[in-house]
Parts: sequence; C-alpha cells; structure tokens
Amino acid sequence: MIKHAFIVPLIGGQAIGQAAAFGSKPDYLLSYSPFSNNDSHLVNHWSDVPYVLLDQGGKHPHYVDVVGATCPCAGLSSLSGHASPDAAVNNWLYDSTKYVLEQMKPRVLWGENAPGLATNIGKPVVAKLRSIAVPAGYTMSLYRTKTKLHGGPQVRERSFYFFWRGDTIPLMNYFDKTGPSIEDVLDSVDPYASQQVTTHAGTPSQKDPFYRYVLEGMEGGITHREFYDRITKTDNPQDWIERSGKKYDEVGEWMRTNGLEKAAEKCDRMFAKLATGGNIMRRGSMVPKDYIGAFVGHYPTMMTHHREDRYITYREAMTIMGLPQDFELLQPAKFLNHVCQNVPVGTATDMAMEIKAVLNGQRDSLRGDMIHQYNASRKHDIEDPESSSLQEFI
Repeated sequence: MIKHAFIVPLIGGQAIGQAAAFGSKPDYLLSYSPFSNNDSHLVNHWSDVPYVLLDQGGKHPHYVDVVGATCPCAGLSSLSGHASPDAAVNNWLYDSTKYVLEQMKPRVLWGENAPGLATNIGKPVVAKLRSIAVPAGYTMSLYRTKTKLHGGPQVRERSFYFFWRGDTIPLMNYFDKTGPSIEDVLDSVDPYASQQVTTHAGTPSQKDPFYRYVLEGMEGGITHREFYDRITKTDNPQDWIERSGKKYDEVGEWMRTNGLEKAAEKCDRMFAKLATGGNIMRRGSMVPKDYIGAFVGHYPTMMTHHREDRYITYREAMTIMGLPQDFELLQPAKFLNHVCQNVPVGTATDMAMEIKAVLNGQRDSLRGDMIHQYNASRKHDIEDPESSSLQEFI
C-alpha cells in the first residue's frame, strides 16, 4: 500500500485524485497559514485527516512514499498580469520543494502548475527546482497535458512536475480519453446534493442584454433552449452578433428602443473602440455545448445551463472540476474562485495512477537527469544535464 501525504492542497482536486488512485486518504496534509482559507474546504471535507501548518511550528508526522503539491501558479500563469519566473509567489514552490525533498525524502514529489512551467518562460524556475533536487538525490520530469485528453469536457492546459528519488527517470504513459460532454457532466449532478443555488442571479435571456438582443432582435423571439439547439459548440451572444456581421452601433439602436440605455451606451463605446482598431471584453453569458474552455475567469458566474434558462449552480461548478457530490464549498459566494484554482480530479487521478504504476515497476525508466513529456504530441525529450542551464545556474 502506498503511503502518501499532501502539501498546500488548496481546495483539493489534486489531493482527491491522488487519494482515488492510491485507494486511501493521505496520512496528513501540510500547508502554510497564508493558504488556510484555500485549504479550508478540503480540511472540512476530510476532517479526520491531520492538517499541519509548517510556518506555525508544525512538522510532518512521519515518512510517506509520495507527496503531492498544488502550489500557486500565478507566477507563471498567462492569466496573471504579473507573470514572471522571478515572481515572489514562486517562492512557495521552491520552499515546499526544498522542505519535502530535504526533510521528508519521499520516493516521489509531484505537483501541478501553469503550462508555462514547461515552456521557455519556466526555464529559470525549472533550473532553480533542479538545483534543489539534484543535491538531494532526485531526478525531475515535466509532463504537459490538457484536461480534455483525460476525458474532461474542458480545454485546460497544465503542467505537472515530478521529482523521482534515484538516478533514473520513468517514462509515463500518454492519454487520449473520450469522456462525457459538458451537458452530461451538468446532468450528472445529484438532485439531492447541497449548494444548488445559482452562482449568478437572474435569467440569462433577460439579465444579459446582448443575449436578449440575439434571442429577440436577431433570431425572432426564440428561447434559451432553442438557441442551444442552434449552436454547434459552446458559444456566446457577442460572438454570435459579430459573426453575423452586425455592428455595435446597430445593436445600440435596438437597446435604446427597448429601454436598455446603459447597454446602449456600452455598445457606443465598443463600436468606437473597434472602429479605431482596439479590442473589447467579451464576458457575457456562455452557453455550453460538447466542451468548454478552461473553467476559469468569467465561466463560473456567466456559464448557463444548457437546457434551463439560468446560470449554473455552485454544485455544478464543483462537478465540472470533478469534486465529489458531498464536497462543500465554504462561503461559496466569497470563495467561488477557489473552485477554479484547482486541478480537475480526473486529470489528477490519471497522473497519480502513473506514479502508482512507476512505484510498482510497471513503467520503463531512462538514464538521465531531466525529461519533458508532451501528452498532446505523445513525444518526450531527454535533457542532457551537461548542456542544460542547470550547470550555469548552480
């Protein structure tokens, strides 16, 4: 049986996936007090698992084979306005790695981060991580993938990093699973589960003036369900308007005629900005079909149900990320974004199953110091440590 633990679990998707793969809850959870709010949902869900804060004098209770980590990725995230390999937030990644590899010494430490970790922007971060890992006796691998390739109905590209104790690096399997559609996922919600309040008040067809314009002004008075039947993929009213060739000055006239003055003024601004070569924000209602983009940003509050003329519920948002039906989001209105700052459970389970296979001797190993695996192309590169930036960094 694999003994395992977790450090900085945040809301817990990766930790839950790890538990599913290994067949047991982690022996304990480690973290730092700045993440206690993010961790609180999982701590509540697993109230019988010890939770230790390292910056308050706590220490790991005992040895485990595997440690998982979900350190903040804003330092390399394309969604961050301050993304940089030198971002201070990356220190959590370095500090947690140093603690685990030098103090805990598991067979494997693995974590999730932004896709940038496996690109050029992440090279300085990877070099610093390796400067911690190599003296501690670990090799490193990066695995870049997308949640859709793991059967999840969202295109969410991420990187996973692994530290393997020893002088070899395992070659993990690749994935290209067919999974449920986004509609199937929404329909899978247990009707008796809690937290089935919508994340955004109001009816999309009336709340969103651009959606109202599409339904009434463009499509002759169709319903939300009828619009869903007409689209071929996840769509939104503004894209629908723009693809039809309509200009926002014309849309604004309709808004004024129908008493939507604020929306009309917004149309005026958007028309002027586009006319001068600028760009505009398109963050209105999103009607899902088949699969969606990464479940971040405005998706949790502006994504509609596919059949019902409403926005999704907190329970549906959690289900999209694979969280269990009995999982509770504490203070949901305040902490909804914690659902997005997460690892889809299915993706995490696949990667943890690969760790299990490696520890059971079911994967080939390669001699080397560093390997990059790319799930989309099913290719890998072995980095020659003599020609890498690691030597220069050290």
